[in-house]
Amino acid sequence: MPNSSFLLPHSLLSAALPPLVSIVALCHNHARFLAEALDSILAQTYPRLEVWLVDDASTDGSAEILTTYAAQNPTWHLLLLPENVGNCRAFNQAFRQTTGEFIIDFATDDVLLPARISQQINAFQALGASYGVVYSNAELINEAGGSLGRHHRPDAAGRLHPRPASGWVLADVLGRYFISSPTMLMRRACLAALGGYDEALAYEDFDFWVRASREWQFFYLDEVTTRKRRHPASLGARAYRPSDPFVLSTLAVCQKALALCRTRPERAALGRRLRWELLQTLRYRHWAGARRALGLLARLYGRSEG
Repeated sequence: MPNSSFLLPHSLLSAALPPLVSIVALCHNHARFLAEALDSILAQTYPRLEVWLVDDASTDGSAEILTTYAAQNPTWHLLLLPENVGNCRAFNQAFRQTTGEFIIDFATDDVLLPARISQQINAFQALGASYGVVYSNAELINEAGGSLGRHHRPDAAGRLHPRPASGWVLADVLGRYFISSPTMLMRRACLAALGGYDEALAYEDFDFWVRASREWQFFYLDEVTTRKRRHPASLGARAYRPSDPFVLSTLAVCQKALALCRTRPERAALGRRLRWELLQTLRYRHWAGARRALGLLARLYGRSEG
């Protein structure tokens, strides 16, 4: 029997462990990129990971690759969805089963650099409990893995474009695009307070930024932590056309923001966003979107400045 004087209380043992990080690895027809993506999880220097592999009804053999990796890594969890439900629902199904204090939403066409999680956890541990997100810079890559530069690019004076923002960033996320979504490490409490992603939307990041930044601070870590893949046949080719599934979701988030804005800079940023959305929907004849944007602008400017 071991000498009890050498046994630490369970609470002290738990306190000595680094926080658990859950990676939700989302796949839909990423077979040609999967090995590189999953190997980048295995290459992480951070010691405490919980991995969920989620296949959203791929048709290219991705499920077989994920099954092989899950078999080779018995602590990993595998969730093969029988029908395509989209990113928001697929992520939530895994997120609700995770146990980590911090969460990564990892698209399996991207690549995690080895020190990514260690760097971001170190940043979180130096911040206060009001911080819900640490994000960073990313290297942009093409389908073959060739470099396309960085997401945040320095100018001749060393200033980054787009300009990162830290702290209370609601006005920033309403007014402009600057966060590289694949680089985010989210505090579980932040995401759980929102109920996960809104499954009524066609995409998740803008809605998450807006709702999270009302109650939680964001922090920019000036490190390249992720390789983000760009595809030539992306949704950007049909942006704002009547077939674009994102327009009405963007405006639904703007409607939520009407109730969240409390300050003059936040309302001004929302106004700039809505005017941009209105101009784009008119340009590409997305009439339903134009009507929605115009109605939201009328509501915004009908409010008292307080």
